[in-house]
Amino acid sequence: MEFCLEQVCADNEFGGLLQALEGEYVLPSPGGDPIRNPNVLPTGKNIHALDPQSIPTLAAVQSAKVVVDRLLERQRAENGGNYPETIASVLWGTDNIKTYGESLAQIMWMVGAKPVPDALGRVNKIELVPLEELGRPRIDVVVNCSGVFRDLFINQMNLLDQAVKLAAEADEPLEMNFVRKHALEQAEEMGIGVREAATRIFSNASGSYSSNVNLAVENSSWEDESELQEMYLKRKSFAFNSDNPGMMDQNRDMFERALKTADATFQNLDSSEISLTDVSHYFDSDPTKLISTLRDDGKAPAAYIADTTTANAQVRTLSETVRLDARTKLLNPKWYEGMLSHGYEGVRELSKRLVNTMGWSATAGAVDNWVYEDANSTFIKDEEMCKRLMDLNPNSFRRMVSTLLEVNGRGYWETSDENLERLQELYQEVEDRIEGVE
Repeated sequence: MEFCLEQVCADNEFGGLLQALEGEYVLPSPGGDPIRNPNVLPTGKNIHALDPQSIPTLAAVQSAKVVVDRLLERQRAENGGNYPETIASVLWGTDNIKTYGESLAQIMWMVGAKPVPDALGRVNKIELVPLEELGRPRIDVVVNCSGVFRDLFINQMNLLDQAVKLAAEADEPLEMNFVRKHALEQAEEMGIGVREAATRIFSNASGSYSSNVNLAVENSSWEDESELQEMYLKRKSFAFNSDNPGMMDQNRDMFERALKTADATFQNLDSSEISLTDVSHYFDSDPTKLISTLRDDGKAPAAYIADTTTANAQVRTLSETVRLDARTKLLNPKWYEGMLSHGYEGVRELSKRLVNTMGWSATAGAVDNWVYEDANSTFIKDEEMCKRLMDLNPNSFRRMVSTLLEVNGRGYWETSDENLERLQELYQEVEDRIEGVE
């Protein structure tokens, strides 16, 4: 512990900068999360990311197995002992850099495949784990790769596509190979080969990023949830094909057919620095409500988040994670007082977090009513706090008020008429103040 503290305190940023300006040699160092990789410290080195061909590492594969096994056990416990047939997952570029391919390895293990590194540790080959060794069915996947992941890890997308195609072509019982089961059904429905029907790796078009659902939510520029879902389908349905790796063509029909088989959605939180409502990217890539509209039975998929910020990885439902996030940040006096100590910017941070919370209502229905009710009690009904926020940053405070009115108008928050009347009065009051109306 003493050594770790010494490393944290050994800040050599300025010294490293002077060395670089003098044209001297600056020691190289990996970047990333110092908790996961202490070699990041001390700072002030010439940081680099990683060799894309080196992931997933052996350590990442071992960690991934633990998370996937816990995910499947939790889903079975909540689904009458049945395995999920398909899991819709998200792969982030920077997260895989920080974890050396942990979430990438999770997808492989769901399918029941493992990377095969060469003598130099480069991962250019993949093979199926025998069912006897796997001890469970192969889980089908629908993988939504972020634009950054697509740019950085095209070789890994190739490996994932190969893994899915290997599973689809494996001569195994359908009840033990959901990839093959679904690929055969889709091949028959679409009149194509099994290999083509096993398309499961998707992203944006080249040069494009995000589904833009986050922008629509942030700007309140959407009428109903179907608009958000249409944006997601239009922008995230470009398929990767290892048989033709130079092209990513839109294949929305295949994307929708794959998503409609999903029993669960899944994302990772791998850093203690960023949580679900810190940024809008997480809900921007979440297809939970979309899947329920695509499924023939209209059933909402289970939604899970893996917290891998510690050695003892936890798998929670999305709703549990949103509750935890609200309790530890937005509604935590220590957190919001810390934010407000920064004045103007602190109120903007509160406003942003409230909007991101609404994003989870829009894409997944994962926010409990009490979260908005407590936010209203903490920041609006408390007269002293209300005045403080308005004085510090009237524009961001107006956004907080309008967000609470919006979540009520969209049916995400049920509250009293008294609360709504107070919010409407406050909105007019802060609007007049911004406009300089006496």
